[in-house]
Amino acid sequence: MSTLTAARRGAGGGSSRAHGSGQLHRDVGLLGLTFISLGSIIGSGWLLGALTAAQTAGPASLISWVLAGFVLALLALVHAELGAAYPVSGGTARFPHYAFGSLAGYTCGWMSWVGSALLAPVEVEAALTYADGRLSFLPALTHTSASSATPTLTGWGILIATGLMVVFTAINLFGVKWLAGSNNATVVWKLAIPLLTIIALLVVAHHGSNFDAGGKFAPFGAHGVLAALPLGVVFALQGFEQALQIGGEARNPQRDLWRAVVLSMLIGTVVYLALEVAFIGSLNPSHLIHGWATPLGHVKSTAPYATIASALGLGWLASILYIDAFISPSGTALVYNGTSSRLGYALGHNRYVPPAMAAVSSRGVPWIAVIVSFVVGEAALLPFPSWASLVSVITSASALMYAFAPVSLLSLRSQDPDRDRPYRMPAANVLCPLSFISANLIIYWTGWSTLWKLYVVLGVGAVIFAANYFLSTADRRPDVSNWRSAAWIAPWLAGMAVLSKLGQFKGGDRMLPFWYDIGVVAVFSLAVFALAVRLARSPEAARRTIRRDIGDTDAVLDGG
Repeated sequence: MSTLTAARRGAGGGSSRAHGSGQLHRDVGLLGLTFISLGSIIGSGWLLGALTAAQTAGPASLISWVLAGFVLALLALVHAELGAAYPVSGGTARFPHYAFGSLAGYTCGWMSWVGSALLAPVEVEAALTYADGRLSFLPALTHTSASSATPTLTGWGILIATGLMVVFTAINLFGVKWLAGSNNATVVWKLAIPLLTIIALLVVAHHGSNFDAGGKFAPFGAHGVLAALPLGVVFALQGFEQALQIGGEARNPQRDLWRAVVLSMLIGTVVYLALEVAFIGSLNPSHLIHGWATPLGHVKSTAPYATIASALGLGWLASILYIDAFISPSGTALVYNGTSSRLGYALGHNRYVPPAMAAVSSRGVPWIAVIVSFVVGEAALLPFPSWASLVSVITSASALMYAFAPVSLLSLRSQDPDRDRPYRMPAANVLCPLSFISANLIIYWTGWSTLWKLYVVLGVGAVIFAANYFLSTADRRPDVSNWRSAAWIAPWLAGMAVLSKLGQFKGGDRMLPFWYDIGVVAVFSLAVFALAVRLARSPEAARRTIRRDIGDTDAVLDGG
């Protein structure tokens, strides 16, 4: 069987087009895949990211966006090759599984799933934060305590957020065609409104002097540029990999997946950079005389672009922005509710969690995984009822997930050299290690105060994996005999914890001098990368697992 023919098989084998067979359906084309990723990138991040970045880095926040775009573009190219070569649903959880076995696959898959499952409630919270007080028939949806300037959801806010989550879950239960169709219509709007905002602000009020105000171009230096990355910049640009999560449902995955990843990343980066330029240029220069702490004046606004539009007399634009403030995050929540379920499907398919997670309905939907994602999202509304409180955690979880991709790519090129690769990342021997360094730097920049929380989540995941292993029958247990291939993960995570605790960013002890700390993280990352590639599974073991998922009909079910 050719690779392309194999790729058209369902993720669990058999014809993926046999509707009603309880298998995933290949119904999504290039436009749908591109819009899945682009709809994930353009969410609440564009509404809130520019203000946070400007307050943290001043006009040099433009460098933050360029740097984030470069870093994520490298990671997008890695994912583009992996997705086209291995078109399976929940791909980010399964690539490390192929290269390093169950323990690596689960570590990456767990963090991928947690990050995606938390994105939906974050986007819903952002939508309600914007809507609060602007719809007179609704009760108060948020409140701000005296001890914190961050608005949190009220009981009514949580109730309405739950209703939205139910709607998104229902759409996803109807099938991937409903998800893609609903998302396509939303993304057209989501792309048009930022472009309209950019044009309107550049034409009506663009003060070039703002880019040299409040302490010059970089009032907070390089530290401010880097500190802005985990505070909404990387969060805004992440999401390019979401097309890969439904790779098992792509109509022509080898042709379309890599194009969707690259296109969405390029469009998203250009849009966000232009938005920051328009935002900074349209600020009232008098608000910047004393610095960047209050670029909107003393107005505490959760709708920065709408606040600027109103101040400029663009009431019509402010009204549109308030509408978009609900539509844009809601559309992203819809996508992540669907893609997180595909990651849940992958966890069940790989035997990391109970097999029910891999159950597929007659509509081709991993329906139990969809419902579990809803339940987790609901739980996240309670202890983390604000947009800002989850952004750094999700950014760090995503960076950890991204870090697995470059080591998997270079390992799989050696393990599975004959695989048809419609897209090949150029200079992979150089760019893969650089991508790994970039992902680790994002983790480092989020700071110890965030990273320790992420490690608690990893600990919970380890308990779930162990419980599933010991409670499962022998034929349902994941193969952990290849634990040596994952032996690099523990020292990697431990090393990142130490560097983060000693580092210069939030929660760190500032014992590592600035700039030297970046060099130390880079050198450490290269050492871990070399160790990981050296410990990768044997080519025979990797190819057996790949054949089982997407390859020949004589695949060996080795459990691995």
